[in-house]
Order: sequence, then C-alpha cells, then structure tokens
Amino acid sequence: MEKILDRFLRYVAVDTQSNEESESQPSAEKELNLLRLLRDELLALGVEATLDEWGYVMASIPSNLDKEVPAIGFIAHVDTAPDASGADIKPQIIPDYDGSDIHLKGVPGLVLKTAEFPELLDHKGETLVTTDGTTLLGADDKAGVAEIMDAVQYLVAHPEFKHGPIKIGFTPDEEIGRGVVKFDVQKFGADYAYTMDGGDAGELEFENFNAAAASVVIQGSNVHPGYAKGKMRNALHIAQEFDALLPVAQRPEYTQDYEGFFHLISLKGTVEQASFSYIIRDHDRAKFEHKKQVIAQCADFINARYGAGTATVTVRDQYYNMRAQVEPHYHVVEKAVKAMEMAGVKPRIQPIRGGTDGANLSFRGLPCPNIFAGGLNFHGKFEWVTVENMEKAAAVIRNIISLYAE
Repeated sequence: MEKILDRFLRYVAVDTQSNEESESQPSAEKELNLLRLLRDELLALGVEATLDEWGYVMASIPSNLDKEVPAIGFIAHVDTAPDASGADIKPQIIPDYDGSDIHLKGVPGLVLKTAEFPELLDHKGETLVTTDGTTLLGADDKAGVAEIMDAVQYLVAHPEFKHGPIKIGFTPDEEIGRGVVKFDVQKFGADYAYTMDGGDAGELEFENFNAAAASVVIQGSNVHPGYAKGKMRNALHIAQEFDALLPVAQRPEYTQDYEGFFHLISLKGTVEQASFSYIIRDHDRAKFEHKKQVIAQCADFINARYGAGTATVTVRDQYYNMRAQVEPHYHVVEKAVKAMEMAGVKPRIQPIRGGTDGANLSFRGLPCPNIFAGGLNFHGKFEWVTVENMEKAAAVIRNIISLYAE
C-alpha cells in the first residue's frame, strides 16, 4: 500500500503544464507522460483502464453488490496551470508544522508568511508540502489524482468493502478550459460524478463562474519618432487606454464571493501592433453576458477614436455555471456532505471562484459537484497542501462510495 504522500510526490515530479496557445489535444505532449503512467498503474492494480487518443484515462471497477445502485465517478485533471512553471518541482516537506513563516529555499528572501496566508495557522501540527519558490507545486490537481488513486488502491486491497460500479476519469487541459471538450460521457458510464479539484478541507461546490476568454488586437501605425506628430498611433498606449476603460473595481484583486471580474492575463506588442488577453468571470449569467458586451463596447470606443479596425476583439465562451444542472439532483451534494461528516470534516458549501471539468460535464448530463483536494494558493509559487487534507479527501471518496452502496 503506497502512502498518499509518496504517490503525490511521484505525480508532481512529472511536468504536465498545459499550453493555451496549442490547438492540439492534449495541448502538450508531456501531459501524456502522467496519463500513461496512471493507466498503467490502474492496470497493474487489476483495474480495467484505457487511454484514448484525446488523452482521457477512463477506468471501471465493477460492483460487488447483489443489487443495482448508481454508478459513481471520480474525476481529476493532470495538467498544471500555464501561470508558473511545473518543471523540475522541488517540494519542501515540513512535518509537524509549528505555525511559523516558511522560507521557500529556492528563492532567497521568498517567504510563505502567515500574515499574508493566515490559513496556514489552521494546519499547525500537520505535514505541509510547499514549493521551493521556483515553480508551482501541482497540488492543483495532482492532489486530486493521488486521492482518487489512493481510494482505488484501497478498494482493490479490501474486497470486503462493499461498493457499486465505480468510474475513474483523468483529464488533460482543464487549466486552459478544454478539459472535457471531447470527453465521452456515455462511454464513461457514470450516473453521477465528483471532481476532486477544490481547495482546503471541507470545501464543497456545485456552482461556479460563467467563463469566457477575450483576445484583443490593437493595430497601430509606426513612423520615425522624430517625425511622428499627427501620424504615429502607438499600439501599446492604445492597449493601455483600452484596459483603462474597464472598471477597476471589477479586477480579481478587488472582488470576492459572487463578484465577477475582468482579468488581464497577458500583454505583448510593439508600437505597430499589440495583443492582449482577458478572462471574464461571473456567477450571474446576465452579468456575465453584460461583461462581454462591455468588452465589445471598449473596442467600439477605440475604433471611433482612432479609426475602424484599430481594435479587434474575439470572445470565446469556456464554461457556464453548473448550479441549474446539479440542483435537480441535490442528493449528490447531500451525499458529499454526509461523507465529509463521516470523515470528521466540517462541510462548507460555497461557490467556486473558478471552474472545474464538472461544470461542462454537468451541462452534458453528468451532474458533477466539486470536492476539496486539500491544496491552497493554486497557480503560483506559494501553493501548498497538507498530507492530512489529502488523507481526508481520500476518506471522503471511500465514504461516498459506501453511502451509494447503501
């Protein structure tokens, strides 16, 4: 029986960063390295498992009951976010954490401070796993992957444990909004499912952002700066002007709970041309649609001021709020609440300020709320997870399986 920490460390050692500029699926060939590994580990455990051409690992454990119960799925994504490197990760392991600030040893002066991240103090006495400050950690979502695999290992090692049909799914490209674009729900075969992709212990989510990506191109006009008066249109300055048209109070750093935002995620260019990208988020569908209209109105303003064709905007929807799809099957939430209580975890039902594969799956007929995986500060160098959180998440998976078996 491999310990969950050892399993997690093996998985984060594999670089699986997805590539938002790629059109292939998976978006990065290196994602397949972990997906193949997971398929082979499942097969070695005696579990039927496949890896298809799109990078989806699907596995099935048959029921050992003498009655019919729903087939329950558990899903996690293998890719890490493009926001920070996922290569050559050097985790710091801190047993019996004492509540002090944590120096990330790969970058002198970089410190995980309890004053900035007070959630650390809730985990005194636990075993923390942090980054060394040079990369992200990959707990999003390799903690979820490790927890699911830990539960599979338990089921295989304990044939006396009663369960119905269990379905396992591992996906690529969740971090770039394409995690289940080609996922075959019918082939997966679950009646209900859970993504193990949330944050701290107790998080349970069945509503998420509506999400879109917006790309903006500014076409400028470059002439020699010594003779530029009345002729030059500096695309970089116009890009700044475009961004200034958006409401400052609706940036991520000023929003919380159900408040949506415009998030500028990249900007590059020259005097001649600049391109930049936003992600647009809101839980309320009407406000979400209005935000997309605001982006278009910004382009209209720029074009009216500097000439037609100066600003070109392309908006692409990514996923929608799954609440309306899950609520008619609210028992999936209730089962998760009870499973957490059985594991000694206090449930906290809250909206996801993000998205999961479960959002798109819920719209395709597979109700799929999201359960904590145990990590915090995702997508950056301050990411961390505790072993105890991962162990609790694995226990919740087993408890859900047990509850459905009843």
